This record gives sequence, structure tokens and C-alpha cells, in this order.
Amino acid sequence: MSIPVLEGKRYRLGKYEIIARPIPHSAHMLRYSVFVDGTRIGAMASVPSESDCLFLEKPPPVPPLVRYQIVYRPGRPRKDAPPRAAADALPPAREELPHGMSLPQSTDER
Repeated sequence: MSIPVLEGKRYRLGKYEIIARPIPHSAHMLRYSVFVDGTRIGAMASVPSESDCLFLEKPPPVPPLVRYQIVYRPGRPRKDAPPRAAADALPPAREELPHGMSLPQSTDER
């Protein structure tokens, strides 16, 4: 006993001709091939709408890729920026210190 497979369909959607064929080794899925004037322009696994067919025929323009620029590094200081002051850094919490290590003593020297 084998699993029943859906039969293929053929229909028109505006100026597009759509042929639905069963996907191999699948019981209920169809591959929808879209044709314009006998030329295949694409295929989908879901039922295409007319806007999907138009997208397959005339995809929108894709902007050109921008090369990676090493000069712009967001989140990092510039090369000529002064180093950060040590006073900005917070001392570690008491729980994060290893056993036997004491907290640094604060001094009033500046």
C-alpha cells in the first residue's frame, strides 16, 4: 500500500501560466513552475499570486555591495584618542575576587 500523491495541475494567472507538479517523495506538496510566453521564470513551493509571478519576472534592483572599510570601526576609540583614565574603571566586586586577594585601598592622591 502506497501513500496517495496529489496530481499535477495547470492553470493561468493573468499572463502567467502555472504548472503544479508533485514534489518527489512528498505526499501533499506541489512545485509550482511559473512560465511567461513558454519561458520558465521560476518555481515556488507555495501557490503563487500574481504579484509573486511579477516579482519572479522582474525582481527589484539590488543595491551594490559596500566594501568593508577598515577605517571606520564603530565602538572603538580613534588611534589618536588619549587613553582612558584608570579612575574610570570600577573595582571588581568582592564576590568576583579570588580567595585570599584583598580589595585595593583607595588613596586620596591625584
